[in-house]
Formats: sequence, structure tokens, C-alpha cells
Amino acid sequence: MKEYSTASIRNIVLASHSNSGKTILAESLLHFTGATTRVGTIEDKTTVSDYDEEEQRRGISLFTTVLPVIYKDLKINLLDTPGYTDFVGEVVSAMRVADCALILVDSVGGLEVGTEVALQYADTFGIPKIMVINKMDRDNANYQKALKSVEDQIESRLIPMQIPMGEKADFKGVIDLISMKAYEGDGKKVIDIPADLQAEAEEARTQLVEAAAEGEDSLLEKYFENGDLTPEEIVQGLRKAIKNSNIIPVLVAAGGRNIGIRPLLDVLVALAPSPADLPAVKAQTPKGEIDLNYEDAGPLAAYVWKTTADPFVGRQTYFKVYSGVVASDTRVWNATKNEEERLAGVQVPFGKDMLPVSVIHSGDIGAVAKLSVTTTGDTLTTKENHITLPVPSYPNALYRVAISPKTQSDAAKMSQTLTRITEEDLTLAWEMQAATHQTLLFGMGDQHIDVALKRMEQKFQLNLLTHEPKVPYEEHITREASATYRHKKQTGGSGQFGEVSLKVFPIEGEDFTFSNDVFGGAISNNYMGPIEKGIRNVMKEGVVAGYTVHNVGVSVVDGKEHPVDSKPIAFEIAGREAFKIAFKEANPVLYEPIMRVAVTVPEANMGDIMGDLNTRRARVQGMDTEHGKSIIKAHVPLSEMMRYTTNLRSMTGGRGMFAMEFDHYEMVPTQMAREIMDARQKELHESE
Repeated sequence: MKEYSTASIRNIVLASHSNSGKTILAESLLHFTGATTRVGTIEDKTTVSDYDEEEQRRGISLFTTVLPVIYKDLKINLLDTPGYTDFVGEVVSAMRVADCALILVDSVGGLEVGTEVALQYADTFGIPKIMVINKMDRDNANYQKALKSVEDQIESRLIPMQIPMGEKADFKGVIDLISMKAYEGDGKKVIDIPADLQAEAEEARTQLVEAAAEGEDSLLEKYFENGDLTPEEIVQGLRKAIKNSNIIPVLVAAGGRNIGIRPLLDVLVALAPSPADLPAVKAQTPKGEIDLNYEDAGPLAAYVWKTTADPFVGRQTYFKVYSGVVASDTRVWNATKNEEERLAGVQVPFGKDMLPVSVIHSGDIGAVAKLSVTTTGDTLTTKENHITLPVPSYPNALYRVAISPKTQSDAAKMSQTLTRITEEDLTLAWEMQAATHQTLLFGMGDQHIDVALKRMEQKFQLNLLTHEPKVPYEEHITREASATYRHKKQTGGSGQFGEVSLKVFPIEGEDFTFSNDVFGGAISNNYMGPIEKGIRNVMKEGVVAGYTVHNVGVSVVDGKEHPVDSKPIAFEIAGREAFKIAFKEANPVLYEPIMRVAVTVPEANMGDIMGDLNTRRARVQGMDTEHGKSIIKAHVPLSEMMRYTTNLRSMTGGRGMFAMEFDHYEMVPTQMAREIMDARQKELHESE
């Protein structure tokens, strides 16, 4: 593929709610510019973007795909992102390296939750936004209604640059308010504005010119003097306005029928900034913060925004060059991992294909295969400069499942594969939970987890079973108790003998204390180690409900030993069993993890959410309002939050979000604790 300089590159993220038509619009753009010979469809599984087997099976985008669109000798890197909220991590990664966001709004659905999330992240990353009211050919399409649905929910000003010629089945083209010309079909045919739309177009143009004039003081003066601006001045003002203020230009299209394609491309060329237009990027070096400009002559700094595993070519690493150039067959320094990597051949991604090039220029997006240590979020640079670029914050994974290997061979590769897949996707995480003896996989929702499990099966041949995750309760005692246990075993020859008397008592500030308070040498000192070992093993397994024991002190007060038959194993068993008996007598209770939760919802849902939290034993700590949303802060038991992701989405139409982190442990209500203990005893009884 031809090399493109920094000024000839546009990095544009395509983001919106699922089923707003991103993938098909991208197909139309590729076909219009001659990159493909036919327009692919999701039904036929022939789109350039959704090439992954799992995407084709589900009929939705799951991963961000890079699609270079060549138009007017510019390279527009379209980053087609998933719209389903479970895969928001892909949107965050793409926004991190995009310089402009193309936000799609369904002409029927209006502002949906995925589109709202895309707008919020574009604001977070400070990138200019261009909006497209798409699917204008749909039954029930309503341009004004779709536009108003967005205006009512966001603070930005929407300024139409185009208005539709017709709607629904009659949608046949767009009117460009800068040139005041009408473009039929894909836009190759230019006609005069129909008489019945002339007045509407002139009114909308006045609004557009005013917005453009506000972008620059000199233009505002000229507008006041002349009452109009030239097309070039309108574009100049809009470029400034979308970069520096809250203006979003609005276009119209029907990607599935190739309507409005050329006018859309012309707007992207005119308004989307090239990396050369962008301000310097802040980066870190051992000597402090530096400013990086998008210049080929600058020090090398490339940010890794995506990694994928491929069974045929190994790991594929996607990067954006922020300074310098990345050339084939060179060595670079991974400043995040402090290791050298060799770049065998750099490539330009085009859907699933990789097109070899000799150099990736500053500001462009490239890929390289088979790097050994590099993962998402790393910076590639030189050892001398040791530059690191900032990593965005990803939403916490709050949906969890317990997983276990299907076979022995799966067990051997489970840990390595989980680490690899969570390095690729920073919204996935996994951990071994000692308290429940479970391996947990965390994601953004059930679909996210399901896709991760399918990928591990297809790409790494790792088969995992899923289970309900257990709550990591703790077992405590509330009073002192004593017990004695004698272990005696005679099977011919040397036997086993050990007797231990001990008392247990609750303690604070420590998990476990052990003391030898035996007088008169009833038990030799060398048996104290095995007794303590036996007790510690029980504490790991739990006594009454199968959960770890905490905050218990043990004092060994008496016992007996045999001159011949006493052995360490006998005292280990005696200590273990005595501890169990004493623990059961010491009024055992369960403690549960209490989470600090912040739920952010539209104000209209506030009452429902409060009512629901009360049923979850929540203790509300406070309430706040921010950008028209209500934030409820509460302490809630983890057991009540296990599937809250799904419940919150259904209660708020997907608009609710929450963050959660561990705060402290508290005693479980008596009746609930009894049920948990009874269930454990039943489980043990059935396994015998």
C-alpha cells in the first residue's frame, strides 16, 4: 500500500449504539472509493469489518476493525467499533487513538444508550464530533424527531450541515447547506435544491453560517458586516468550532442504500483534523514530562492500542505513531515492559488483511506480528528516549463467573491463556479467589464473558466450564470455647496417639494467634508445630460453611502423648479435630463483604433504583447530581450485587452505570447465615 504523510491522514472512530448501521456505512464508503468491488452484507457474512467467526455467528460487531478509506489522495483510517455496551473497552481503545468521532444516530431509534456512551467518551478524550442521522430510508424514519432526541439529552449544540431530500422510502439524497446544492443517491449527481425544500434549506443555512462565524473572531466580524460567509470561510469556522466549542455538525445518510456517501466523505475531508493539525501530546520520560508533536523527525513514540491473538500468525499488535516513524526490520524499546522488540515487517491493517509497507509515518495506524512481550497499553520507543504515553482508564469489569477447566490438558494451559486474553482486552480480568477456591473471570456483561470463553475455545483450544460464583464469606466466632480430642489408631506394629485440649476465642486486628499454654510438659514442644499446622489447614477450608476462618485465637492448654505411638501426624489430626469441635461451640457466625457502590442513572429512574437498592439490603450513604444524572452512593453486600449489571440495564434501558469496590466485612444476618451453613452441611452430606 502507498505511504501517506502525516498531513494526509485522518483517524476517525465510527461509534454509536448497536444496529445504527456503522458496519454497512463503512462498506458503502469502501465501495464508493473503489476499495471493494461489491458492498458486503451482514446477512451474507461478507462485510470487510465483521470478519471474525464469532461476529458473523452473532451478526454484530465485537471488535474494533481498521478500515483505510482512500479519498482525494487522503487516507481516512475508519475505526469501526462495536455498539453493544458489553464491548465498551473496544470503544475506549479506539477513541484513545482517534482524532475525530463520527457518531451515528438511527433515524428511528434516535439517541440510544450506546450512542450516548460514544458521545461521553468522545468528550472524555476531547476529540471533535460529527453526527450522521443514518438509515433515513427506514420505515418510520423521522429526521426531526431523531435530531430532537439527541438535542434533549446532550449539552452540545447540533448544527445541521445537510438536510434530507425525503424520508423513508422517498429518501433520495441530501441537500448540502454550504454549497446549497442537492446530491442525489450516492452524491455523484448534483442538482438544484427542490423548490419545496428551498425555504427550509435557507433557514438551516443561516443557523450553520452563524455557528461557523462563532468559531473565529475575524469571521464573526465579517459575518456582521456582510451577513454571509463564503463556503471556504464556513468550513474554516466550523473546523475551529467543533474543535474548541460544543458544536456538532449533523449530516444525513442511508448507508444501506449508498445515499449521501460522497457528501459525507467531503465533510470528513473538510472538517476532520489531520494529526498535523493537533496540539502536542503529553508524554513521560525518566527526566519528566515532554510534549510530542506529530513529526517524522521527532523521537520515536508509538502507542499500542490493541492486540489480538491469531493461531496462524501469532499475536498481532496494532499501534499509532505519535512521533517519529516505525520502519520494518528495526528494533524498538518497549518502555512499559523494559524489553527490546524486533519489528520484522510493519503493515497497514485493512479488515482481516495486513498490507505490507516499509514505513508507518507519524500520525498513522499500523500493525506488526509476533512481538514477544508487548500488550495493549504499552509504548514502543527507543531505549535512550524511554518515552511512555498515557493509558486511558477503562471501566471496571463488574460481571463475574466462576470457571474451571474441562479436562486435565485444559487445566495445564488455563492460567497462561487467561493472562493472554486479559492482556488483549483491558476490560477483562481474572483472579484465583482463595476464600472460595474458585477461579473468577470478570467482564462487562454476560455477552462479553461468553465471547471471551468462545475465543479461548477457538483460538487457544481451551475449554472451560462456568459456574455461579460464590460469595467470599468469612467464618468468625463470638465467644470462647474449649474442646479435647484424642486421636488413637492401632493397626498392628507402631500406632498413632495424640491428645489435645485447646480453647478458642475471638480476636481483633489479627487473623490468627497460637500459643502453647501447656504446663508440666504434657505435650512436648516439638508437637506444637504439627498442632498449629492442623489448625491452619482447617482455617483455610472452614468449619461450618466451607469459608476461611478469620480473627481466631487458639491456646493449647493440655494434652497427652505416648512414649512409643505419639507422632507429629497424630497431633496434627488431634489439633485439627479439637479446633473444629471448639469452633462449633464458640457460636460461629458468618461475615460478608460489603461493597462501596456508586450508581449513576438518569433522574427519571432515581425512584426505581432507590427502591431496588433497598431490597438489596443497601445502606445509602449519599446522593448527588452531575450533568443531569443522579449518583447514588451506598454500601451493599456483595451477595446482592452478583448480577446487578444485567438488572440495572433492564431497569434503566441500558443508561444506568455503576462502580463498585470492596469496603469492609460485616456480620451476615442470623437467618441468612443459618441457610448458608445448612446448605454447606447438605453439600458435604451429599458428597459422602
